[in-house]
Amino acid sequence: MTPRAALPNLVGQVSAERMTATVTALAAEDFAGRRVGSSGAAAARSWLVEHLAALGATAETDEFAVRAVPEVSAAPRVTWSDATLVGDLAFGREVAIHPASAYSAEVRRGSLGVAGSDDPTGRWLVVPERMSLFDAHGDAQGAAGLLVRRAVDPDGWQYTTLAGPDPGPLPILTLDPGTYGAVLAAARGDGWLSGDTPLRRVDVTGVNVHAVVRPPVPDGLDLLLTAHYDGVGDRPGLRQPGASDNASGVAVVLEAARVLSAELPDTIGLSVALLDAEEIGALGSAHHARRLRTDGANPMVVNVDGAGRLDGAVAVEAGGPAHRLLALLGQAGRHTGVPLTAGPVASDNRRYGVAGLAAVGLGAGMGGYHSPADTPDRVDPDTLTAMARLVVATARLAAPVPATLRSPIGDKR
Repeated sequence: MTPRAALPNLVGQVSAERMTATVTALAAEDFAGRRVGSSGAAAARSWLVEHLAALGATAETDEFAVRAVPEVSAAPRVTWSDATLVGDLAFGREVAIHPASAYSAEVRRGSLGVAGSDDPTGRWLVVPERMSLFDAHGDAQGAAGLLVRRAVDPDGWQYTTLAGPDPGPLPILTLDPGTYGAVLAAARGDGWLSGDTPLRRVDVTGVNVHAVVRPPVPDGLDLLLTAHYDGVGDRPGLRQPGASDNASGVAVVLEAARVLSAELPDTIGLSVALLDAEEIGALGSAHHARRLRTDGANPMVVNVDGAGRLDGAVAVEAGGPAHRLLALLGQAGRHTGVPLTAGPVASDNRRYGVAGLAAVGLGAGMGGYHSPADTPDRVDPDTLTAMARLVVATARLAAPVPATLRSPIGDKR
């Protein structure tokens, strides 16, 4: 049977129910958002190793060092007043801690002022929207801290980040636009604010999971399916399940590997890498790419970052010598009816591409990621199915057509 004839049967084996169950499991409270170096990430990793073994794959783990991971030890206690009313601010919505904040467990109270305009001594300074933190620090000697405007997602949550600048000399709180405007107005009167920033940086160990599903053969094609399993992690009082980002991508990779494990021809090797520390600079894929190059491996890499909701088309970003991989992906899109578009996929695929490997990133993310809104019920089963079918078809079309079945004018797949 030719690869083209085999495709309908093969992609029909993809199970949305199985992938939905994977997303639900990885987003569960026991895994606590899967932040790198956390007990939740370790529990999720053990779960993934068991599932890869159930596919008959040979799985192993690979550790690497990760420095200065932001860790909020307690919800910040922030209260403010415009001199008439006093109110507490809700963590994650109205207030959060800026990634460049200094650590302060002590609640600091001070009058409000505007950075660059008012005497900073003892004040919480509201940073004007067009002022950089660099300039704000220059006018903030002796200040209690800085207050910065931060956008919120459609659900009203501030976006959680782990990667970011080194801490500066002052506590920094971020305020949602409505609160920022009110506090800025109070800074022109007799307002005050009190707050703390219990944000530490911890050094941890990241751990990638590698699994060989079908070993590569000399002169054959080696395919590597990747997805990051880490998330930004839960924070005090805030569950951040990480369903779309990136339990959904892991579910797609596991399902594609399951379908392909018994169906690929002997000329194609298949491996899986479930990567850690993507949320703090794609450190897991950088580590893995170096290891592949050291070992002399040269796989074609398909990375899935987000399969939550298909908004028109799957975003595709290529890196390295990916011409053949892009051609296969285009054929797969036509065969499965999954629309593709060139678009940024700022994830692990870039690390493999920079290392000189043929790599594509596939993305169909959704709003609300990096927040409590990233829940399993919002991940679309049809999107999971479309992404998995696209990956399966790409792998299957990579199989060479036997010479006896080729068209006299060439392979028209």
